[in-house]
Amino acid sequence: MRSVAGLVVVIVAVFVGGAGAFPGGTPSYQTDVAPYCAGCHSSRNLEMLEGGHDRAKKETAERKHISLILSGQKGYASLTETDRKTLAEQIRAVDEASTVSITAPAQVLAGEVFPVTVQVTGGAGPVVAIALVDRAHRWYARPAASAGWSSAAPPQVTGPDGQLQTAWLEKRPAEDGREISFVNITGVEADAATGRWSSASVVFTLRAPLEPGTLPLAAAYLYGTEKATVLGYTTNAVGWKEPRGGLGGASGRVLFSDVSQIEVVPAAPPAPAGAPPPVE
Repeated sequence: MRSVAGLVVVIVAVFVGGAGAFPGGTPSYQTDVAPYCAGCHSSRNLEMLEGGHDRAKKETAERKHISLILSGQKGYASLTETDRKTLAEQIRAVDEASTVSITAPAQVLAGEVFPVTVQVTGGAGPVVAIALVDRAHRWYARPAASAGWSSAAPPQVTGPDGQLQTAWLEKRPAEDGREISFVNITGVEADAATGRWSSASVVFTLRAPLEPGTLPLAAAYLYGTEKATVLGYTTNAVGWKEPRGGLGGASGRVLFSDVSQIEVVPAAPPAPAGAPPPVE
C-alpha cells in the first residue's frame, strides 16, 4: 500500500506484484494474506527480520527509504537539501506515531468462538491494511489459519470516523464466505506537520482449534508515510496523489503487534443424557 499503506501482503497484501504498490489499498484482493509479498515496503525494526539473510538490514526504513530521501535519489532529486531533511524528519514522525496492538484472551476452550481486537493509530492512508498472522516476522509470518485459528465471522471494521466499513469486504462474493483475516481500512488521514493522526480498529471473530495447545497470534499493520506531508507526494494528471518515491519506492511500512500466546484448553465433556444437574 504504499503510502497507503500499502500493504502487504499478499499479504496479499499487500502486495506487490512486481515491485509496485497499491496506493489505494488492495481493492481487488479480499482474502487472507501475509507480509512477505510486500517487497517494496520498509520494515520498522530489525526484530521482524531476525534470522533472515544478509538483505535484512537493507529492508529497514532508514536504509531503504530515508537514506534515498536524504541523498536526493529517485523522485527526491527535485527537492532542496533543506526540504529533503524536513521530509525525512516528518516521515520519522509518522513512524513514531504509528502503532498496532492486539487484544485477545489468554485462554480459550477448544472449539470456542471468541473476539480479537486490533487497534491501529497513525499511518498515512488514505488506505491501510491489517492482517492476522502467526508470528511477528516479515518473511516468515503466515496467515493466522496456519497456526490453527479459523475465522468464524466477517471482520468488523471501524474507521477513523467511528463508523463501520463494509464496502471493501462486500467485494468478496457472499457465497464464498467473508470470514477472512485481512482487511483494508479507508479514510485514514495523517498530517506530519501538525501531528494529527487517525485511529481505527478491527474485531476479528475466531474459532479455536479442537486440539489443546498454546498457539500464537499477531497483527500485521501495513501503512504508508509520504502522503502525510505535502513534501512527500506529487499530483498526477488526473489529480491523484502519488508517493514522491514512486509506486515502487519504499515509503510503505510493515509493523507487527506483540505476539499473543493463547492457551487452548479442553472443553468440558457434555453431561450424559439423564444425568442430574451439577450441585452448586
